[in-house]
Amino acid sequence: MKASIYNQTGKGVGTISLPEDVFGLPWNGDLVHQVVMSMRSNARTPVAHAKDRSEVSGGGKKPWQQKGTGRARHGSIRSPLWAGGGATHGPRKEKSYKKNINKKMRAKALYTVLSEKLRSGEVMFVNKLDVGDIKTKKAKEIISALSGISGFEGLATKKRNAVYIAVLGKDENVKKSFRNFSNMRLEDVERMNPSRILNYKYLIISSPDESIKYIAGKLKK
Repeated sequence: MKASIYNQTGKGVGTISLPEDVFGLPWNGDLVHQVVMSMRSNARTPVAHAKDRSEVSGGGKKPWQQKGTGRARHGSIRSPLWAGGGATHGPRKEKSYKKNINKKMRAKALYTVLSEKLRSGEVMFVNKLDVGDIKTKKAKEIISALSGISGFEGLATKKRNAVYIAVLGKDENVKKSFRNFSNMRLEDVERMNPSRILNYKYLIISSPDESIKYIAGKLKK
């Protein structure tokens, strides 16, 4: 399985052989759904918090005597039956939404998403991204040039969730040049995961030889 490699001006500069066990897997929706939903659950931070009857203020005294008033018996105005009383089974901020994800499942889900993206013609391999100094203008020129490649016209026109860019190494100039675009996300290859990739239409992988070698090694770790 081979794919074209482009430079940042949009010109073809060669090809790369892609491993079948990373880019040639059939779609497995159940696996991807399980892993993605688990990852999103793990990223969830509980905020909503309802007070129960032990946390609301007041109600230390019995509202009225148990018998003889003709009214229903009550022991505290903090009861959920009262306005301003505690909530019953309300959301709690200490609740944990963490779910365990098997490493092999996580890697297999990533490979499945990469395979589907490649089949859909939404993966591009770029030999290197170089902006020199920190320049948003330079980053825009690169995206404009890459959008001239057939099938990737949406890089320059899609206003939301256009492209996820995976780079190898920690070139701060590249990262800071691309961070002003709200419709794209640039991260290290090591942070690539199926949940992030599925949020974007296109995927650009920089330094493909080393990047794919790193991705393929996830199952061996």
